[in-house]
Amino acid sequence: MTSLTLSAVLPRLRPTPCTAEHQVCQEADGGQLAVLYVSLLLAAIGSGGIRPCVVAFGADQFDETNPKEKTRTWTFFNWYYFVMGASILVAVTVLVYIQDTIGWGWGLGVPTMAMFFSVITFVVGYPLYRNLDPVGSPFTRLLQVCVAAFKKRHLRMVSDSNLLYQNDELDAPISVAGSLLHSHELKFLDKAAIVTEEDDIKSSQAPNLWRLNTVHRVEELKSVIRMGPIWASGIILITAYAQQNTFSLQQAKTMDRRVVKSFHIPAGSMTVFTMSSMLLTIALYDRILIRVARRFTGLDRGITFLQRMWIGFVISILATLVAGFMEVKRKQAAADHGMTNTPHSTIPMSVFWLVPQYSLHGIAEAFMSIGHLEFFYDQAPESMKSTASALFWTAIAIGNYVSTLLVSLVHKYSAGPDGSNWLPNDNLNKGKLERFYWLITVMQVVNLIYYSFCAKFYTFKPIQIQMKKVNPSEEEGIQLSSRV
Repeated sequence: MTSLTLSAVLPRLRPTPCTAEHQVCQEADGGQLAVLYVSLLLAAIGSGGIRPCVVAFGADQFDETNPKEKTRTWTFFNWYYFVMGASILVAVTVLVYIQDTIGWGWGLGVPTMAMFFSVITFVVGYPLYRNLDPVGSPFTRLLQVCVAAFKKRHLRMVSDSNLLYQNDELDAPISVAGSLLHSHELKFLDKAAIVTEEDDIKSSQAPNLWRLNTVHRVEELKSVIRMGPIWASGIILITAYAQQNTFSLQQAKTMDRRVVKSFHIPAGSMTVFTMSSMLLTIALYDRILIRVARRFTGLDRGITFLQRMWIGFVISILATLVAGFMEVKRKQAAADHGMTNTPHSTIPMSVFWLVPQYSLHGIAEAFMSIGHLEFFYDQAPESMKSTASALFWTAIAIGNYVSTLLVSLVHKYSAGPDGSNWLPNDNLNKGKLERFYWLITVMQVVNLIYYSFCAKFYTFKPIQIQMKKVNPSEEEGIQLSSRV
């Protein structure tokens, strides 16, 4: 952020600003572009490191073995996403206003200073946090299970799962909150925990983990594999969500954006309605909906995260369905006023007709994205919480790439003999954007069916939690948890 701010402030790091209306603007040279691209690369790397870790680190501050603290973890995810959404709302309103009225120097400088103070605050407060010691790479353990299972692939499975290798002392650093219990899925991986004479477990030394693994480590790999199908289901929703910054933006540019006579809402600021609806939904969900749902389900969190995701998927389907009908109405307004062939004219139709589709996307995100995040944190092995959170952001990245690929395919296969297609670059009024929205709607319906099937047959990780006593009069006990 510092180098990005400097590139906007220092004259040598940016091209000369255009002053006259018809002046030919100077292009940035190679050095200036290099500074810009390196700055953006550093920002991307920093975000990739911060976002997955800050979620897991924040949730780790609550002790899962303490019944009182465990319930606060669910509220944390709601308010984490609320704060993140509020910051985006400030970015698309306050910071955009600063950039337009004062300049890019202050527009980038303000978030840079905010980031600097946040780092200082974190460093000063670091001793107050609950920190978990690193215990080696989880990827190495997953690979060890795969190798051990492959080496013992010809062995017959044991008749009793209690005969599989277990070593609480060996697993202690990676099972602070509880040990994973044996599950009956993916049984071929259980061969990694079959004890043979070659394993020599009678010696005082730890076994060769490339030949023999504990049940807990085998179940870690099973948990990761089981999360895969649910993870994949979130990609299509992000593909639908991505259209707000592309075609919905183009729709808004062609419409009447007057709020009052002297103020027009920028097309790029229409995401304010997405953020606002998302923040409102999160607040209502955390303060009202959970308490209401709790009376019917008996669950402390109201509904499970899988049910929460399902609701988000349904609302996202409605969002793209509505977007298609709004595009039909927009094109009809353009045709009624003879503006079909004038793409740069403002259609006499208020941009606020697009508010429903923006708002529905925000509501869908409040349900699905937070549910997705809760799912990864809850179902991931204890030592892979931040890695699982990274899967959430990876799904977002892939969803955006799928959006780009989908647009390219639609361009290619919807092209007519006269060069027209559903998504023309020069005149949206002559395109078939509504068909594109409805194509995404159909894809989401198929994805919902796929998700419903995966959720129905999903097996929650079985874990044995050593619950702490809440007050001195209570005794510590063991809780077996296989679902939430």
